[in-house]
Amino acid sequence: KYIRYPCYDPSTKENDIMLLQLRGRAKLNKAVQTIPLPVSDDDPKPGTVCTVAGWGTTTNHPYTRPTALMEVNITVIGREICNNKNHYNGKPIITQNMICAGARNGEKDSCNGDSGGPLRCNNVMRGVASFGKLKRCGKPDGPGVYTRLTKRYLEWIRKTMGG
Repeated sequence: KYIRYPCYDPSTKENDIMLLQLRGRAKLNKAVQTIPLPVSDDDPKPGTVCTVAGWGTTTNHPYTRPTALMEVNITVIGREICNNKNHYNGKPIITQNMICAGARNGEKDSCNGDSGGPLRCNNVMRGVASFGKLKRCGKPDGPGVYTRLTKRYLEWIRKTMGG
């Protein structure tokens, strides 16, 4: 079952977060693990190394899908840099509810099909893969943008999950 966060805005990408309710309990094993939610909504500082994982494409054109789950280390980039003319240029505005992360020289990024995947910093989930520049995955001017797990989202997650 899909449980959308209220007020998602596709034009600004604000509130891009959703929960999935499984039919039954997931069977945990080496390949299926839980990830801890943060106890606070600390904003990862620029320069923090985080990990993103997913099944998204690994090339821009043609799109190539991996045969195994992919994972890569990326670095948090300050919002003022992400919003400058060399990056997103305010289209859309990268807000306090978002984390911008990638590699200074490109090549490491989330891409099409990774949306909804976890952004882990210090082994704690800090964000959810949201968007990037079209056909610019892994390019220095289009780092990935992640919905940041703010206090508001964490409260909604806990309330929705019944605890």
